[in-house]
Amino acid sequence: MNETTAPQSAGWRMKVAIFALCASIFAVLWFMVAALGTKWGFWPWQVGLGQMTIGLGPQIAMLAVALSVIAQIIALIKAPRVQPFIIALAATLISAMCLFRLAGLGGQAAALPPIHDVQTDWADPIRYSSAIMQAREADGETNPVLDAPTVPDYAEERWPGTAGRLVSELQEEAEAKEGGKDTVLPAMQPFYFSQPPNEVAALAINLIDRRGWTLVTEPGTASDLGTELQVEATAVSGWFGFKDDVAIRIRPVEGATRVDMRSTSRVGLSDLGANSKRVAGFMNELQDRGDGRPAP
Repeated sequence: MNETTAPQSAGWRMKVAIFALCASIFAVLWFMVAALGTKWGFWPWQVGLGQMTIGLGPQIAMLAVALSVIAQIIALIKAPRVQPFIIALAATLISAMCLFRLAGLGGQAAALPPIHDVQTDWADPIRYSSAIMQAREADGETNPVLDAPTVPDYAEERWPGTAGRLVSELQEEAEAKEGGKDTVLPAMQPFYFSQPPNEVAALAINLIDRRGWTLVTEPGTASDLGTELQVEATAVSGWFGFKDDVAIRIRPVEGATRVDMRSTSRVGLSDLGANSKRVAGFMNELQDRGDGRPAP
């Protein structure tokens, strides 16, 4: 007589695994809601980034990791169950991804200087137009635009030795660091072009449009060839919707056209290197497209 044994049900082990998976998915949704809620104006960035992401985010992610690991252990006790274990493992991977992402952002913030305003010429700072300044004020900016900004005193606790120092000095030091284990800012410099200012301005406007930035100040491309021009735009980050203002100054010098660029965040002490990457990337592409050079 042949006997067949029915497969044993995973029972409560499956329920624990599914609960852990739900907790991991909740962690992902928590960070998405924190970011998109800030972008869409449901709450200020201090809530979305400060409280929900930096404050509660790590606790939620660690709790999800702990639950998923417990679910894996339970699935292996006595009679192992493959399906609950796989579900619990997937939950661990999802929640661990959130936790590692947070740790990576924290490490990046600690390695980079606490600055949110960069440019290629601090000796002769670019000044934003009244249109940009009014937009910043209307948006409730917390970062003033200064010719020689310094790091505020409250940054000392997290970035020792930086309070009161010139932002230009910290930018220069970060750019001068050699590559390797340290996170550094990309080198930024002005470029010179053979074309007149109005042609370079037209090229800059084209690049702004390709990047999806909002053009704020557009000089006439038929301006006098010897006139200094300035193109301005606002870039918006994908998740939180943070706004950074950009100015490209184009002026004739020494028989050539010199281009400088500035990028300034409206809120937040550290920009995690976003402004530096923006300036370096834009200037390098402008150089490539306009056949620029680093010297007149």
